[in-house]
Amino acid sequence: MVKRKKLGPVARLGVRYGVTLRKRLSKIEVEMKKPHECPSCGVIAVKKVSVGLWGCRKCGYTFAGGAYTPSTKLGEVAKRASRGTPSEAIKVSGKEKEKVE
Repeated sequence: MVKRKKLGPVARLGVRYGVTLRKRLSKIEVEMKKPHECPSCGVIAVKKVSVGLWGCRKCGYTFAGGAYTPSTKLGEVAKRASRGTPSEAIKVSGKEKEKVE
């Protein structure tokens, strides 16, 4: 009996489109369809609603994310930046601005 490779979600494509594209598509689809945590209630119940829109099935919270994942790398950077800088850094930068003016 011949051993067969597990192809996952791209088995439907057969031998078409080349191995590199099939691997890339497999990685995207596995990431997209795995369970995700809701940023509002914390329950693992987030599903994709449409391109870039994700919704929690438990609390009904709908939010914008990436096309294939609920959060993007750029979104994570923006979230960290919006939290603000430490208060000491603000005081120091404020003093420097006063000296310049």
